[in-house]
Amino acid sequence: MTRSLTHSVGITATGQFYPERIVTNKDIAAMVDTTDEWITTRTGIHQRRWVEPGVGSSDLGAAALKMALANRGVGADTLDAIVACTVTPDMMFPCTAALIQDKVGASKAYGFDLNAACSSFLFGLSTAAAMVASGAVQRVAVVGCDVMTSIMNPQDRNTVVLFGDGAGAVIVERVEEGYGILDFENRVDGSGAPYLCMPAGGSRKPASAETVAAGEHYIHQQGQEVFKNAVREMAEVSRLMLDRNGVDPKDLGLFIPHQANHRIMEAAAKRLELPAERMANNITQYANTTSATLPTALHQSLEAGKVKKGDYIVFAAFGAGFTWGGMLMKWAY
Repeated sequence: MTRSLTHSVGITATGQFYPERIVTNKDIAAMVDTTDEWITTRTGIHQRRWVEPGVGSSDLGAAALKMALANRGVGADTLDAIVACTVTPDMMFPCTAALIQDKVGASKAYGFDLNAACSSFLFGLSTAAAMVASGAVQRVAVVGCDVMTSIMNPQDRNTVVLFGDGAGAVIVERVEEGYGILDFENRVDGSGAPYLCMPAGGSRKPASAETVAAGEHYIHQQGQEVFKNAVREMAEVSRLMLDRNGVDPKDLGLFIPHQANHRIMEAAAKRLELPAERMANNITQYANTTSATLPTALHQSLEAGKVKKGDYIVFAAFGAGFTWGGMLMKWAY
């Protein structure tokens, strides 16, 4: 059964923001025992953007949202709600959505944060779409923003090469009948938690001198386990979206997978028998920006003229939890 909405709801504008600082693979090689060739071969990443000290996720998210509002041609005071998707909130509370609301001047909007790791934006987008379809609100901003450098061990070769900082934002509202979000599927398997997590800093293991000394406030990942699950689940959920809506993969205009690792993305696209030119790819320049990968990849594809009205687009994501999901859209503009 499709997770169809009661009314046609879709994305009406996009925006993005990245820090100015560019960190190349050569720069990373000066920090840890690695090389440009090692990083490129295993991840597809050439460079990434990192924030300067003192910059938070809300700063990036607010800038991306301002661009999305400008592209839509509306003011922040027309927003009814803000869903901030992030694993790196500025602080435990207040929520990042509140900080973004204040920075953009969305005086009539309420908001909340949503954390589903690298699936956060996808889960947030389906949540916002359901809110609009219900009639409770008319216009919602979904903002994916993460400062991954804030939870990344700069001495861990296995993770320091993978992540960048950035933000993407979309405006969600009613669209022409028959267009917009056609279907979505969100899933969770909590048994995958040990394979990708940040062990300390929460209620189970609050911050202490011991947890900080042990590096438990950094990302911990078992790469092989994450890799094999990500390839399988992103491909399967994408195929599910297409099959139950009668869309042949060859008719798919654009496949936008979570930008975690180029090998994962290519493997998922191969299972769908999609050519490389129909897969969005910004990992080479920006690395894995977690909650920001899907909205920024969409924004850049739109800017490059790779999407036209009536095109079918599939989002697919996989993240810690494990969390994963897919979404099928028919572009409305």
